[in-house]
Amino acid sequence: MVRVIRSTILNAPTDAVWEVIRDFNGHDRWHPAVATSQIERASPSDRVGCVRRFRLEDGSELREQLLTLSDIEQCFTYCLLDTPIPMFNYVAHCRLFPVTDGDCTFWEWESRFDTPAGHEADLAAMVGDNIYSAGFAAVREHMGLEAAQ
Repeated sequence: MVRVIRSTILNAPTDAVWEVIRDFNGHDRWHPAVATSQIERASPSDRVGCVRRFRLEDGSELREQLLTLSDIEQCFTYCLLDTPIPMFNYVAHCRLFPVTDGDCTFWEWESRFDTPAGHEADLAAMVGDNIYSAGFAAVREHMGLEAAQ
């Protein structure tokens, strides 16, 4: 099983960051890899169990399901249902933590998944760099924050 974990600090309070990332169907507004996104069956995007179908900029289509959402803990968990990428049993978790020295946000994004032998390193780098780290940078830009030092 592959485990990918990335984290960053954003110079903004957790409530402000949570407002951006909480919307399970809002990643097409800030993530550069996501072209379009919609929640299936007109479910609310904060309903546990809802499924988002989205298209990447390269034309690939994926489906993910929201497994947990906590406004109190400012975290959510989701899994991949359909993807053209050879990742199986993919489950990801995003969580925000307050950094009280400066009223900043510590954002952790991690996942675990299976993949055919020989693909582990490439897929771990792709997820960690092209999805998570790119997502951090995109939210930072979307919110008008300075880049991490």
